[in-house]
Amino acid sequence: MSHNINSTFASASIVADECIYDSASQSDVLGIDLSASQPEFVPPNVLFEIDDIEEPWTFTKPFDYIHSRMMKGSIRDWRTFLQRCFNNLSPGGYVELNDIDFFPRSDDNSIPEGSKLMKAFELCFEALEVLGSPFEEFGRFETLLAEVGFQDIQVHRFKWPTNTWPKHKKYKLLGEWNHENLSPNLDGLLMAPLTRALNMKPAEVYVYAMEARRELADRTIHACFDVWSIHGRKPMWC
Repeated sequence: MSHNINSTFASASIVADECIYDSASQSDVLGIDLSASQPEFVPPNVLFEIDDIEEPWTFTKPFDYIHSRMMKGSIRDWRTFLQRCFNNLSPGGYVELNDIDFFPRSDDNSIPEGSKLMKAFELCFEALEVLGSPFEEFGRFETLLAEVGFQDIQVHRFKWPTNTWPKHKKYKLLGEWNHENLSPNLDGLLMAPLTRALNMKPAEVYVYAMEARRELADRTIHACFDVWSIHGRKPMWC
């Protein structure tokens, strides 16, 4: 049985490769991204396209599975995006959204008052709203999926620690990975929104990133991000 998979849209090359490893070899996988960041060597059933998913979709055949990762803050109209997912799925096909809450939190209130880390994210949150692509609350996606027609909707929440502060081996490793991913990329995460929307100078952004990075590495701050996965199925009769 052949499957048609759409890997949408952040880190499309990584997600597409994961789809290959987790799916039967007869699946056809299409990865979509705005940037030309695709690997040179890919399996023969993988194809990458550079495209803007907020433009009208022109795919010629329906997908069995559409996957979106870390797209909050990038999509301006989630209802339109999810309606397009629904319209471009085969009956019985699935859409899956994986994303993260914007602000870290702590169960023991160890994030200090006046936190530089929180300040950096507050500024970025404000900037994204100015740019017209606000960071949506994840709970809204469940409602939107139902409104456009998806069924069998399931939501799962996971914790990503900010560094290696947890005692539990699994979460300590997750914290190590999360810190390694986020810390060196804070400059890039903040630069465009803060300079374009809030008219900051690059030097100011580097200072905010440096101060946030210091707290991100502080093991006395027991912070984590909530990561969410939600999926829904298109009814067989649609």
